[in-house]
Amino acid sequence: MSKIKFSVLGFGRIGQRHAKIINEYEDSDLISIVDTDPEQLKATQSLELNPEKYISIENFLANDKLQSEVVNIATPNGFHTDYAIKLMEAGYHVVIEKPMGLSQESCERVLSTMIETGKQAFVVKQNRYSPPSLWLKEVVSKNILGDILMVQTNCYWNRDQRYYSTSDWRGTRDLDGGALFTQFSHFIDLLYWVFGDIKNVKSVIKNFTHPDLDNFDDSGFAQFEFLKGGIGSLNYSTSCWDKNMESSITVVGTKGSLKVGGQYMNEIEYCHIENYEKPDLPETNPPNDYGPYKGSAANHHYVIENVVNALKGHESATTNVFEGMKVVGFIEKIYRAGGFIK
Repeated sequence: MSKIKFSVLGFGRIGQRHAKIINEYEDSDLISIVDTDPEQLKATQSLELNPEKYISIENFLANDKLQSEVVNIATPNGFHTDYAIKLMEAGYHVVIEKPMGLSQESCERVLSTMIETGKQAFVVKQNRYSPPSLWLKEVVSKNILGDILMVQTNCYWNRDQRYYSTSDWRGTRDLDGGALFTQFSHFIDLLYWVFGDIKNVKSVIKNFTHPDLDNFDDSGFAQFEFLKGGIGSLNYSTSCWDKNMESSITVVGTKGSLKVGGQYMNEIEYCHIENYEKPDLPETNPPNDYGPYKGSAANHHYVIENVVNALKGHESATTNVFEGMKVVGFIEKIYRAGGFIK
């Protein structure tokens, strides 16, 4: 069967990762890249890529003329939904980097456009592919833990001036959105994916160590109830000195308890469940390495494979638009309860 043809919109670090994986995967072709910064486009040389290059989405649409089938959106967060709508209306499928958007309302417009145009939209949530995440999903969905009583999520990372000085959009409300959107939406996705939606949210949101960022958060506590039963909490900070510390989920159920932890929820730290033996899992892929700071697991190749297989009718999307929208709504509930947004 023919290869699926891709273009990448936004050629920063994550866009470059998309492009490289697309170029290397046997069932996809990289047709073009788009970025408003000519300096970013020069990165194709070091990556040994040779796609067409465009300096705006308008330039791309005028020249590509549907040579590409899919456009991967890796722009600043605040552009994700508007670009997704524009591209689907022009006839393209889209892959939207996390977060899907910065408001549930904007995500709903993406969902409506997908239905109206018949185009597919995929949302990048690569942590779903990590072996501990898949194991956690199985243990909970098969009721191996019994009734879920309590879920505690801790995310303690470093994002200091080394991070925020690399781009002028980082740390802004309109294009970045906040730490829960940019740093921790993957782990909130796991909370939603495994345990479902929440209600009765209480939260405290603070900015302790980033005084130059206006109306922006770096730390917070949130407490909530799951609609399916049980209580939960999320404790997060990007104020850890020098490097990331921990990303973990601890679960207490009526038949046992567990903790998936490590720096990136990459290992099972504790498992004690009635009549159950902890399995030996495959090793989790290392985190994305961005020089002075690191991100979640390097699983984007699974995302591209899933997009290709879904468009060929071999499997469904790992993360669909509805789920991406619900994760954004989850974040909004936390921020709204803490007075961070209205």
